[in-house]
Amino acid sequence: MIGFLYRDIGGVYMFNRDYNENPFIVIWELTRACQLHCLHCRAEAQYHRHPLELTFEEGKKLIDEIYEMDNPLLVFTGGDPLERPDVFDIAEYAIKKGVRVSMTPSATPNVTKEAMKKAKDIGLARWAFSLDGHCKEIHDHFRGTEGSFDLTMQAIEYLHELDMPLQITTVISKYNDDYLDEMAEMVEKLGVVLWSVFFLVPTGRGKQSDMISPAEHEKVFRWLYELSKRVPFDIKTTAGQHYRRVVIQQKMRENRGKSDHDNIFYEDALNEGKTGSIDGLGRAPKGVNDGNGFVFISHIGDVYPSGLLPVKAGNVRTTPLAEIYRESEIFKNLRNPDKYKGKCGVCEFRHVCGGSRSRAYNVTGDYMESEPYCVYIPKAWREQGKVKV
Repeated sequence: MIGFLYRDIGGVYMFNRDYNENPFIVIWELTRACQLHCLHCRAEAQYHRHPLELTFEEGKKLIDEIYEMDNPLLVFTGGDPLERPDVFDIAEYAIKKGVRVSMTPSATPNVTKEAMKKAKDIGLARWAFSLDGHCKEIHDHFRGTEGSFDLTMQAIEYLHELDMPLQITTVISKYNDDYLDEMAEMVEKLGVVLWSVFFLVPTGRGKQSDMISPAEHEKVFRWLYELSKRVPFDIKTTAGQHYRRVVIQQKMRENRGKSDHDNIFYEDALNEGKTGSIDGLGRAPKGVNDGNGFVFISHIGDVYPSGLLPVKAGNVRTTPLAEIYRESEIFKNLRNPDKYKGKCGVCEFRHVCGGSRSRAYNVTGDYMESEPYCVYIPKAWREQGKVKV
């Protein structure tokens, strides 16, 4: 029988953050303004800022609320955060308060060496840049802007000159899945601390026709696992929760007869990297999913389980973030994998995986439905002779 356990490591209980109370990570969309026109943009970013964006004073109040929720990681996103002239004032306020802050700017002319030095001087922990191809033809097509690849590579060079940790984010789609070996080679040469591999969700400008198939997802997951065993950087997936299942399965096969691996441990889904030791951001102590250890705040203060799951649960202008996160029925449902429908609800990996709730919603219209791009048939269904999703 397979069981799900939390493991005590070195006398320290790993899982001391209760996701029912506080998230591990908060994403704040500072603005939707952006100079790029990416094919997959969930925000359908615009060239100009919205007049009802949260103000600087409202932002400080929000940061105070975030800090009080057991001080989760805070990521500034967009659009392009650098389209806000007060972005570094906001970041400085958070950092001085003790919040660990990361930022995901777009590679546009806004990314100057001076801007990056200012970010370093105020204590920004990490910068993340997107690279969706190993060459400019693929990347620029996906980002919808000629010259984006060259600007990104220039920005990365600045980052290295300033000795700042680098994260690369790559969206996997039908445009680049034939070039993953080349991508991995380039990412390693760029000296990243983390490669964040994002699996396309059909929301915003993202189209289901641009996604790779369920079988191709599984193939990429297995490739990533093998890659993780030989590269010096960490690998994590976004909207690819079932990668955790693949990693655990592979490790169980490798350790069969050598240990207690009839049990499922979340930390077995992590590769031992150096992310946290370099910039203090670290990795989640247990599986994060939309609304479960994760919360998204839009540019106008709307609160969602994820930027990819556009089901509004409240607004921070009228309701404290903690109240929305803890009391919203949307969030409560998402934090209970036993209530998931179909095969996800009976899967033995549901508490470490749970499938992408965002993809379930955007493909089926129901965020509690099964992950539609997972090929795995749970043990419970196999024993009942079920083979359909």
